[in-house]
Amino acid sequence: MEDSSSSTKVVAVVGGGLVGALNACFFAKRGFDVELFEAREDIRKAKMVKGRSINLALSHRARQALQHVGMEGKVVSEGIPMHARMIHSLSGKRASIPYGKKGQYILSVDRANLNKQLLTAAETYPNTTMTFDRKLLDWSPETGRMTFARSDGGEEHSRADLIVGCDGAFSAVRKQFLRRSRFTYSQTYIPHGYVELSMPAVRGEFAMEPNFLHIWPRNTFMMIALPNMDKTFTCTLFMPFEEFDKITTEDDAMQFFQKYFSDAVPLIGADALRRDFFLLPGQPMVSVKCSQYHMGDKCVMMGDAAHAVVPFYGQGMNAGFEDCIVFDELMEQLHEDFSAVLPEYTAVRVPDGHAIADLAMYNYVEMRAHVNSRWFLFRKRLDNFLHFLMPTTVIPLYTMVTFTRTRYHRAVERWRWQNKVINCVLLVSAAGAALGAFSFLLRNPPGTSWLGLPTENVWNRLMAIRKP
Repeated sequence: MEDSSSSTKVVAVVGGGLVGALNACFFAKRGFDVELFEAREDIRKAKMVKGRSINLALSHRARQALQHVGMEGKVVSEGIPMHARMIHSLSGKRASIPYGKKGQYILSVDRANLNKQLLTAAETYPNTTMTFDRKLLDWSPETGRMTFARSDGGEEHSRADLIVGCDGAFSAVRKQFLRRSRFTYSQTYIPHGYVELSMPAVRGEFAMEPNFLHIWPRNTFMMIALPNMDKTFTCTLFMPFEEFDKITTEDDAMQFFQKYFSDAVPLIGADALRRDFFLLPGQPMVSVKCSQYHMGDKCVMMGDAAHAVVPFYGQGMNAGFEDCIVFDELMEQLHEDFSAVLPEYTAVRVPDGHAIADLAMYNYVEMRAHVNSRWFLFRKRLDNFLHFLMPTTVIPLYTMVTFTRTRYHRAVERWRWQNKVINCVLLVSAAGAALGAFSFLLRNPPGTSWLGLPTENVWNRLMAIRKP
């Protein structure tokens, strides 16, 4: 499989997952000879698809990338719109928190099905070849020569003008980067894991309202449920490993769910819960940050290989797909000159990769705990109201991240600035109201009223503010 003496540049995409398959479409559309290598078997032919199965939340960034290769309509048609979070309290009460303005939603899509669609789309380009069961062993940053292990134990070689590493959080492409000086890399496992369960359809219909992302927030852990096209829900319990370790028997699992998720137990089914909870142990989640995403003019990393994130902002796939469109935009601006495009891609994308990794960590705390806070709910409503009044001046963080292509690190900067301004205004307003009340009380004897309340009651309430 050595490169022939063709004048067309060869792009090798290492990794046939979501980002790799989409990247193959982008490069093939530009006219490059694309060779895609995947370590696993072709998932379109596999009896069982191995790997992560957490449902995906498709939003604006990914949709823009899919639109660029003519895939948006098909993918969206096979997703389920989720307009809001549905919060399930410990008592069983429900309350919804909209994601954005009316008409804004995220889509619940099936990971494996989307991956299959993207591989098939890449295969339709005549300048694309796909090779499965090929595990990357090594590659040269000087020549672009790659060595792959075959499933039969043999080795195979290939060469490319550009190697695109899309091979996930434990990237084989990235190993070459680690051998170089001044490459900063961090890998962080969070102390929480996850277990997936299934909530079956009831008489052919969804067991709960389908157009919501359901959340059971329990402060230090939570369960979520996303709808599927077959009318089931995929339920995912996120919890510290030390809590998983306490649940060792079927009775333990039932007692735990009856205590914290009692309204979900009859919907999942007691027998299914007892059986499925122990099918797999709690699965780990990792966050990866790198200082640069390219090496010379021969290699670039995208998706989880460059910036694996925990799943709590629903931006892992969206960020990876946006990598593809950002790189394509730079290719257009810099006339497909790899020596100029690759360093510019690193300069543009690294701050955003770090920002979304941090935001994903933050959003776990929001989902499992903050949504129980009255102050959080008040601020959500206030932010949305201010956004309605001043749509270009005040933009909620979730809106910037999910419904625009505002760069992630710019969204964080703007969010922090908005918070400072709004909190300052609230503080000044509260202080003004308190001063007004004190002034009135000092000038009016007991027995009079202020805003319909006896002055004694107003004074007692003001004094209560000082109490911890």
